[in-house]
Amino acid sequence: MGERSDRAPLLDWEEVPSAEKPEVAGDSEKPLASPSNSRALGCNAPGFGWSTSPGGPKSVCIDTGGGGSALPATSITPAATDASLCPDTDEHPSDSTPEELSLESRMVKWEEKDQIVSVFVVTFNTRSGNMLEWCLPRDMDLDGVEFKAIASGSHRVSTDFIYFRKGSYFGLACFANMAVESAVERGARMKSVGILSPSYTLLYRYMSFLEHQVRLQLQAPGHYSPLEAFYEDKRALLPPSGDGVVTASPAHTWSTSLSLSMHPEMKITHPAGCMSQFTRFFGEQIMVMWKLALLRRRILIFSPPPVGVVCYRVYCCCCLANVSIPGVGVAVPEFRPFFYVNVADISALENELAYVACTTEKIFEEKKDLYDVYVDNQNVKTYREGLKPLLRLSAADKDKYRRLTEQRQMLLYSQEVNGESISSEEDLFILFFLEQNNRIFQTLSEVAGSPDPTLTPESVRAMGLDPHGDRLFLLHLLEIYGYDTLLLSDQLCCS
Repeated sequence: MGERSDRAPLLDWEEVPSAEKPEVAGDSEKPLASPSNSRALGCNAPGFGWSTSPGGPKSVCIDTGGGGSALPATSITPAATDASLCPDTDEHPSDSTPEELSLESRMVKWEEKDQIVSVFVVTFNTRSGNMLEWCLPRDMDLDGVEFKAIASGSHRVSTDFIYFRKGSYFGLACFANMAVESAVERGARMKSVGILSPSYTLLYRYMSFLEHQVRLQLQAPGHYSPLEAFYEDKRALLPPSGDGVVTASPAHTWSTSLSLSMHPEMKITHPAGCMSQFTRFFGEQIMVMWKLALLRRRILIFSPPPVGVVCYRVYCCCCLANVSIPGVGVAVPEFRPFFYVNVADISALENELAYVACTTEKIFEEKKDLYDVYVDNQNVKTYREGLKPLLRLSAADKDKYRRLTEQRQMLLYSQEVNGESISSEEDLFILFFLEQNNRIFQTLSEVAGSPDPTLTPESVRAMGLDPHGDRLFLLHLLEIYGYDTLLLSDQLCCS
């Protein structure tokens, strides 16, 4: 991560461009939200902690290789996303009462502010190990957060950031390791400063503040006044229902937003963008990851520290399963991101039907009942015999990856020649898989509603799948998503 200025520590979080004031392109005077041309972590799948945006769509054509012309897709650019979060002064005058505002406006306004439910400092003690040093509020249940905020093996790195889950909340912690001349501390001081929120999609806004504060804690331990001021300014408010449960937004508003559910603005520490980096990292294997994500499998990713980049791989896996057709997937298990997990999360993972998580603890590989798929570096493997054939690439998989690579090259060429583009690599990669998923479920719905609900080789090809190589994947898909009325043609046999 790049170094940031230590100026104005008390108001450092306010340097991040807010939703009410979109960052003006080309304004080099304003500081970035996070280092290294970073992009924000967010996603659009429905469910607790995911973000959807009611902003206006624009049309982008993506060819997923299913034959015929490219399908149109709605996309929300960062500017459009921010603009959609701004209250419309013409429609909602300043003297309007809260009751006169639309439910959607109230949801978005509440979602964009007062999201922090806790702030804390974790330290490593040479005798006691990881310890919770300080927190607000004092009565917050933070049991175990000390092992989430400082990942196992973090002593090998100088800085890191970690996304994680704590109960119904999502957390972000920034870790730093500083050499000190102290025999008691064994030559190193390690701390992590973190926050909890009901949604992870806005946590990135405070990453620069947390990075700054962890450096302060290393240099001047016990100086908590900036953290206290931050908490007082950003602490979450309970929803008007008064039920004592903090939620990302009223639950019944999700159905009205799903038709416009596209990825919101994303900022991460990879200048090229998280989804494009993820795709290049896995290469053709991303097609295997895509199928496993769409089938709602339990995916565990192992990697030694730093763990921040691996948390983004967790996020990207969830993006592979995006579907924007209303009603699709409502009966299947929610694909939940757990981000970083350790041995303390074993009991929680035992009860999960579908998830994506990452860990730095090799012992998880031996816990074969906790996961369906284990990913070590680019090596994707499973111990479940019924899933092993899905790890082989079909002819359609290779063709889709080739098309995705060609489209990326064309986009980069267009950006180089024209100097700008209406789309980005993030749009390209996410929309590519969204359109592929939409194509599959649109075809399944059409066949299910036809007089002869039989999947033929032609209909399978219309989905962008291989009638032979993807037969097992299709069988799993029909079972999981409840298309039990569909029949497979006798021509669909294993290769």
